[in-house]
Amino acid sequence: MQPISSPGGPLQSDNKEPRLRSRIFTSMGTVVSLAVPAAPATAPQAAVDELEAATAVVEKLFNGLDRTFSLYRPDSEASAVARGELALTDASADMRRLYVEASEWRTLTDGAFTAERPDGVVDLAGIVKGHAMREAGTSLLALGLKDWCLNAGGDVLVDGSPTPSSARPWLAGVVDPADRTTLLTSFPLGGYSLVNAGKRALATSGTSERGHHIWSAGLQGGQGAGFLQVSVASADIVTADVLATAIMAGGARTLALATARWDVEVLAVKNDGGLLATPGFRKPAAQNS
Repeated sequence: MQPISSPGGPLQSDNKEPRLRSRIFTSMGTVVSLAVPAAPATAPQAAVDELEAATAVVEKLFNGLDRTFSLYRPDSEASAVARGELALTDASADMRRLYVEASEWRTLTDGAFTAERPDGVVDLAGIVKGHAMREAGTSLLALGLKDWCLNAGGDVLVDGSPTPSSARPWLAGVVDPADRTTLLTSFPLGGYSLVNAGKRALATSGTSERGHHIWSAGLQGGQGAGFLQVSVASADIVTADVLATAIMAGGARTLALATARWDVEVLAVKNDGGLLATPGFRKPAAQNS
């Protein structure tokens, strides 16, 4: 196992690892980083300015969503809904749209994912970070930025490659829940090849990091139904994020449903420390790089 300094994100896999530049900020109670390949020698300052501008856009987007959806902020719209001061039908269009999307996921996952706490309070924390990353990715592409890795608390969304125009993927790490300083494995994302380009996102859910987002929605097994941690790789970050949470809540039944219904790869750490892995997680990352 390889030691790391923070969960998820691009990993050093060999001595030829491309040089990267990154910027970080904190939002939604976690650390968010944006990494891109090193600045070209022909226009170093322009590349630095581009990264600074892109990070500012992403930070503004994350902070705006946090001000709306955080239940830890008493002045947020979500807190007003939770207190009963604002009816959901009278909430902003953003609040209503994300609630509808979360409700659709509840149906799709047979109740394993839910936007309501057991006490009935609407809590969109299980989807809002993935939504923020999705919106940030759309903004980065609209800015014309290529070849980037966005990491929000260990959940990862990428575009392109750490080596521009190459088939080399980004490698996203999955942390060992029993030892947060080591990795269980890494998973290739992106890269300009048919092998890797289909999977651009990886999300991890577990009782040690985000247990307060996981409710059983009346399913047998309750919180952490058989799993300590679940990682899901998908083409999009919301699917990865929601399904990781849903499998944590629903256990083996939801794991079987997810792999049958969606084109995803899953690595689940069982309560006894054993692993369940789909073929994409069993293939060595080096074979895809």
